Amino acid sequence: MTIELDFAKSEDGLLPAIVQDAASGEVLMLAYINKESWEKSITTGKAHFWSRSRQQLWLKGESSGHVQLIKEILVDCDQDTVVFKVEQIGGAACHKGYGSCFYRLVEEGGLRIISERVFDPAVVYKK
Repeated sequence: MTIELDFAKSEDGLLPAIVQDAASGEVLMLAYINKESWEKSITTGKAHFWSRSRQQLWLKGESSGHVQLIKEILVDCDQDTVVFKVEQIGGAACHKGYGSCFYRLVEEGGLRIISERVFDPAVVYKK
């Protein structure tokens, strides 16, 4: 069975992909997929995205080893947004070292970090 998403709805051919922890339901990140990354995700069972900053296909965790194993995929009614429910290997989805990219809470006067770092990005990415 072929699952066709409506990539034509976006000028750049990118659709949002919400990534959620399959066990806890926590939202880990938001990324974008194109047709190639969608097909790679479906065929490999690992989350692939399109990196807007690097303008290339991106296997989540290719640098850190913190890959996302897809357990379930939801597609919205317009077929232009997906939810990847994943098992997050290594405990962190965020390149800043946090479990979720949504590790800050908006409060009066600014942002407050509400999570603990899982890893040190300087060590993992050797920068």
